[in-house]
Amino acid sequence: MSQEQHLSTRERILHMMKTAGPLSAKEITNELQITEMAVRRHLSSMERDGLIESKMIRQTMGRPTAVYGLTDTAEGMFPKSYHTLTLDLLNALAEETGDEMVNQLFERRKEKLTGRYESEMQGKDFNDKVRRLAEIQNENGYMTECTVLEDGSFELKEHNCPISQIADQYNHACECELKLFETLLDTKVERTECLVQQGKRCVYVIHKQQ
Repeated sequence: MSQEQHLSTRERILHMMKTAGPLSAKEITNELQITEMAVRRHLSSMERDGLIESKMIRQTMGRPTAVYGLTDTAEGMFPKSYHTLTLDLLNALAEETGDEMVNQLFERRKEKLTGRYESEMQGKDFNDKVRRLAEIQNENGYMTECTVLEDGSFELKEHNCPISQIADQYNHACECELKLFETLLDTKVERTECLVQQGKRCVYVIHKQQ
């Protein structure tokens, strides 16, 4: 049995749009060999869920036809291997110049992120800075959870790490993230658990400013 036969109708439609581009309901109906009414039900549901979007295409003859294509949300559901390319490039750089140059790249990334977010911390008290940092990390895909501890410090949990495959090989990436937090919050930050060191998540204790 082929892999396509294991897919649901919705998944087959997404795969068709990924490989063939925007399609009309009629084209999907002809390919799947199901009723057009069933296809339109799926399209309506997928459009409501933000997976596809429609636009009208003018025909040489007759009325314009609606075609459906993938949204950015749906594109994100397909496997990506950006980290593989990044690791290949970093490994090539390390072979040519040594790990020190790779570490400098992570330092530059830290400085760039510091410059991007420092202004957002200005004028905020300590608690608001921590909460904003948690929001920033969440926006960047880290699936953060922030709680206040009894002594007034914070515990920041990151349940996902978008660069874990890279950090697993180049630990300096983790050190730069820790320094980034300390710079933005102007306080001591301690990592108590790390995904790339057999942890279930990355956990940081953000000590209250003295």
